[in-house]
Amino acid sequence: MYPIGIIHSPYKSQSDVPIQSVFREKVDASIEVYKKYEKGLKDLEDFSHAFILTHLHKSNKEPMLSRPYLEDIDHGVFSIRTPHRPNHIGLTIIKIDSIVDNIIHIKGVDMIDDTPVLDIKPYISYFDCRENTRSGWVEKHFINGNIPKRAIKK
Repeated sequence: MYPIGIIHSPYKSQSDVPIQSVFREKVDASIEVYKKYEKGLKDLEDFSHAFILTHLHKSNKEPMLSRPYLEDIDHGVFSIRTPHRPNHIGLTIIKIDSIVDNIIHIKGVDMIDDTPVLDIKPYISYFDCRENTRSGWVEKHFINGNIPKRAIKK
């Protein structure tokens, strides 16, 4: 795999990044798609949101057990969203504000500046929204719609 672009984000270190983009929905950022892939952006502006696949290039660890922000116990790497994983692939949903030439102006970023972008896929509610879902160990932290303080890093 190889990058198709790069994230321009206000976050300069991992400690600045929210645990998920939904916790900083109003933060502005952009994705610079390399010129050779610019034609691939045609019609993307008609979608409100997109999935962004990234290379979590600052991670050099691959533990199979890790402690997520919300917990004081370890969980398996495939049941958490740590950047420290076997292939260092990130997935996030962003809001598309506008697209000008090869730049996608976005909101709701949870990636550090200069993160390589591997792919962009439109979010399609008819396909991507699921009903009757379970969120495993995370559910207990969001009972009655509460957002845990640990979820919103300062």
